[in-house]
Amino acid sequence: MIDRYSRQTLFAEIGDEGQKRLSDSSVVIIGCGALGTVIATSLVRAGVGRVKIVDRDFIEYHNLQRQVIFDEEDIKAQLPKAIAAERHLKKVNSSVEIEGIVADVNYANIERFISGADLILDGLDNLETRLLINDVSLKHKIPWVYGGAIAAEGMTMNIIPGESPCFRCFSGSPVGHGIGLTCDTAGVISPAPFIIASLQTTEAIKILIGTKEINRDLIFIDVWKGEFSRIKISRREDCPACQGKYESLEATHGTRATSLCGQHSVQVINPKAGDVSLEKLAVHLGPLGEVSYNEFMLRFVVDSHEMVIFPDGRAIVKNTDDETLARGLYSKFIGA
Repeated sequence: MIDRYSRQTLFAEIGDEGQKRLSDSSVVIIGCGALGTVIATSLVRAGVGRVKIVDRDFIEYHNLQRQVIFDEEDIKAQLPKAIAAERHLKKVNSSVEIEGIVADVNYANIERFISGADLILDGLDNLETRLLINDVSLKHKIPWVYGGAIAAEGMTMNIIPGESPCFRCFSGSPVGHGIGLTCDTAGVISPAPFIIASLQTTEAIKILIGTKEINRDLIFIDVWKGEFSRIKISRREDCPACQGKYESLEATHGTRATSLCGQHSVQVINPKAGDVSLEKLAVHLGPLGEVSYNEFMLRFVVDSHEMVIFPDGRAIVKNTDDETLARGLYSKFIGA
């Protein structure tokens, strides 16, 4: 039988020694959408030893346009993205330890999720969590690979603690102009995240095997116009994260609401909520509206509102962008 990685080890820059380093490595992918699915399937197929996938969301039909792991059966089974990704990827490479975690990454749990990781990969669609990754990366000296894609454009950059500028060094500068756009306002075509995620995966492999040829610039692409450019980023002298002040990681929040990119939905979370019994919650909500649930999530429909509730106490309120309304429904039906 031909070795699973024979074509990869023939590549001189990896070889047998590089392959061993990959198999001994552990990565955390935060976000399993368009970027995260490409990164996850690529690294599992490449033989990275341990792959942890953390995502807060469930699968919907509009995801299938660009999120390569999922299919229509996952939607019918009402699976969260992290669980569906774990199930599919275990069929791809049984020698890799794969863990899917359904959770919103926040200041209260991120250090637990990245414990023992050699590398963090960004599969996100929001600035807030990237700033949190940046803080935890610098604090624990774990490199991470930033990636973002919107419309036909994308950017990626390696953040190597102690060596490179960090995400905060450039995210507020003119080169970060695309960060404020969302799927709702600009849309996204699949080649943009596919290419960015492939570049992220390449950099991940290079970092994990210890090559010195890693990218030191911010790479920008526009797949529609066929543009590719590299931008030199300098460390900001007044960057709080580079100076050891981790503002996002040190934040404390009560119940908060966040609009979800491209979904006309609002996520409500209380990091201190603790575990929720979906079975008991179904009994409580049953007399008030339509309820269905499995081990991963509970759907509750009352009047014109639909809520999806997870065991960690999070809820996604669908068909609204009104964060005040979403917090009110959370408080009314789940509790403050």
